[in-house]
Amino acid sequence: MKNISITFAIVLFSMQSLIAQDYKPSFIKTDKLKNDVVYFNSIDSGDVQNYVPNDKAYDWIVQNTPLFECPDSTIQTVYNYRWWTFRKHLKQTPDGFVFTEFIIPVSHAGKYNAISSALGHQVYEGRWLHDPKYIQQYLNFWFFVDSKEKKQFMHRFSGWVEDAVYNFYLVNNDLNYVKSVMPAMDADYKLWEEERRFPDGLFWQYDVKDAMEESISGSRKFRNRRPSINSYMYGNAVAMAEMATLTGIDSIKGRYTSKATEIKNGVENRLWNEKDAFFETGMEKGDTLANAREAIGFTPWYFNLPSDNDKFAKAWSQIIDTAGFMAPWGLTTAERRHPAFRTHGVGKCEWDGAIWPFASTQTLKGLSHLLTDYKHKGGMTPQVFYNAFHTYASSHQMDGVIYIGEYQDEKTGAWLKGNNPRSRYYNHSGFCDLVINDLVGFKPRTDNKIDVNPLLPAGEWDWFCLENISYHGKQVCILWDKNGKKYGKGKGFRIYVDNKEVYHGKKLTHVTVDL
Repeated sequence: MKNISITFAIVLFSMQSLIAQDYKPSFIKTDKLKNDVVYFNSIDSGDVQNYVPNDKAYDWIVQNTPLFECPDSTIQTVYNYRWWTFRKHLKQTPDGFVFTEFIIPVSHAGKYNAISSALGHQVYEGRWLHDPKYIQQYLNFWFFVDSKEKKQFMHRFSGWVEDAVYNFYLVNNDLNYVKSVMPAMDADYKLWEEERRFPDGLFWQYDVKDAMEESISGSRKFRNRRPSINSYMYGNAVAMAEMATLTGIDSIKGRYTSKATEIKNGVENRLWNEKDAFFETGMEKGDTLANAREAIGFTPWYFNLPSDNDKFAKAWSQIIDTAGFMAPWGLTTAERRHPAFRTHGVGKCEWDGAIWPFASTQTLKGLSHLLTDYKHKGGMTPQVFYNAFHTYASSHQMDGVIYIGEYQDEKTGAWLKGNNPRSRYYNHSGFCDLVINDLVGFKPRTDNKIDVNPLLPAGEWDWFCLENISYHGKQVCILWDKNGKKYGKGKGFRIYVDNKEVYHGKKLTHVTVDL
């Protein structure tokens, strides 16, 4: 043990010599972040260096991301780690910046090793970066570069890119960018309709093209109506209607409002299994429902698709049921009681029950929307969200070392791709956005309001701070200090804009104030 400690001390000293001068935020001391980056650098082989090399990682993180600290060391460390891993995937190309999904080249990727399956997650995560050019250029790559390639990869996988563009806009307030990509987004949606839409208005997809192959309800041959792609297309339609309103294009607004209504009605009427109280896949073969609860049945809430009633909210009882989706290492991708659970083997990217961070992100976001946007909550509480999120954070490890990979065994936490180099630093999910937008509850809007609706349960933390949030051209800080001892500003919940206090209250609660 002594030798290991000495070795780490040498690594720590040598890496600190490469780190830039301390950033001076208002409340957060960055010693923890600095030490974390030194450690993350020390366990990285360094064989892949993209736009931001390891020795510049600390500098880039403090200059480009919201800083966060809390008394839960697991959540805070993983928050720092996920920004550290995110920038590892940032690649500068002749066609602008892109984010990769796999850290090494893979055969099913397109130009620059880009893959579209997690594009929505990557934009949601990256929308909080201070410099919008990274996400803007990445989106431009898909809209304007990939679309001109002989082999196009944008539609190799389902996605919610139009919804992601709208949520990117809500943070940076750049309407000119929205206007610049509106024609491309309209064309993208129309292409999905040509490729994957049934006459009844619902969309079909092979599970492998949903990036969810070997699923219980899926098929590589049958055109199944899956809750996933239909939720995405609903979210995209709603976003297009909202962006059309902002840009004053009434014809587009009306068209996409109608499309969203049609998909919503179709999902509720055709994909809801009354007996299972769950949204399920509509099978082409036999024209029946799959009779299998899968995590994609929670995806409609990611986009606020379901009507607000007790009938649909009942589905959420499955995430606290150990025969449903609740497992020791996280939320499974299929209900554990199903006879086909984990029957497809190991190592082939199975979505028949194993834990995928991609799906965990979607389910947690859907639960957040249920808790903040719906009156009928199905018995769910902020404590349920926090417990599930904390388990998700704790799953970021392999053999006791911090790690994010492709997918995990639900009982042991083992990453089912093992030490396969393609699995490490897998950029296929979200985490920092869940802290900012859901746990802390910063809700970006079209107007100049700050809306904070925390999902942190009462009494869970005595303090936290999220600062350096770039929002509508200003810097926002959200601070909670129950006892007034941590930050020296007294007790309570405070919000600052450009270092000026704009709100102070005694309780950690939902707050809306002028920016």
